Amino acid sequence: MKRFSLFNATSLTLGFVFLYLPILLLIIFSFNESRLVTVWGGFSTKWYSAVFQNEGFMDAAWVTARVAFLSASIATVLGTMGALILVRAGRFHGRTLFSGMIYAPLVMPEVITGLSLLLLFVSMGLDRGFWTIIIAHVTFSMCYAAVVVSSRLVTFDQSLEEAALDLGCTRLSAFFQVTLPIILPAVLSAWLLSFTLSLDDLVIASFASGPGATTLPMKIYSQVRLGVTPEINALSTILVILVSTGVIIASLVTKNQEVRRKREEQAAIAEA
Repeated sequence: MKRFSLFNATSLTLGFVFLYLPILLLIIFSFNESRLVTVWGGFSTKWYSAVFQNEGFMDAAWVTARVAFLSASIATVLGTMGALILVRAGRFHGRTLFSGMIYAPLVMPEVITGLSLLLLFVSMGLDRGFWTIIIAHVTFSMCYAAVVVSSRLVTFDQSLEEAALDLGCTRLSAFFQVTLPIILPAVLSAWLLSFTLSLDDLVIASFASGPGATTLPMKIYSQVRLGVTPEINALSTILVILVSTGVIIASLVTKNQEVRRKREEQAAIAEA
């Protein structure tokens, strides 16, 4: 094994400082008494109460939460179905086109994706708003869900599903009773990733949104253009805490399910 040299330690430290120091400064200045975000005027939590009293922020947060939940749920279902086809269907006519269409949003610039969806909605005569944002978010987050779930399906032991079929299960019941519980940690990870991507999106939502459907990133961006305020720092701190808490909880749940699954498999092998 290579020794952990001073150069490696310094590089790692500088990398973490570069990534997390701006977030730490944002959190610190969210408790600033002064309205000037660059001048420390004492400790205060008044900007957090100001955030919750701001109807514009609250309305945008409610829209963002609903969009993220619905789009993540739909994208996870469609991504799981796409992953099953890619992993289980083998070679079929149009497989290359199908896989290319799923993976295209991974490498497509967000501006191009947003503009394409805008032209689609206009040509179809759809009024841009809440549901067009959901369609747009499902379009680009579904591919991430498919990648996460397919990586788990590749290593899945299909003999377990075949054993369930031999015992009288249909393919659908075998999937829900055997396959889905085993790949559930990957499905939850896909949902969490899709939820985070939707929560954070600004570019695509700007193209797909309409009157009365302003997401929180769009609201923050419109406020920042006029100048950064302590309210923005407080709101950003709340988002950082919520996302971090969600990631920690999801990691713990996934780890516990994986440990439980391994124990059940070992118990089944011992009984056999």
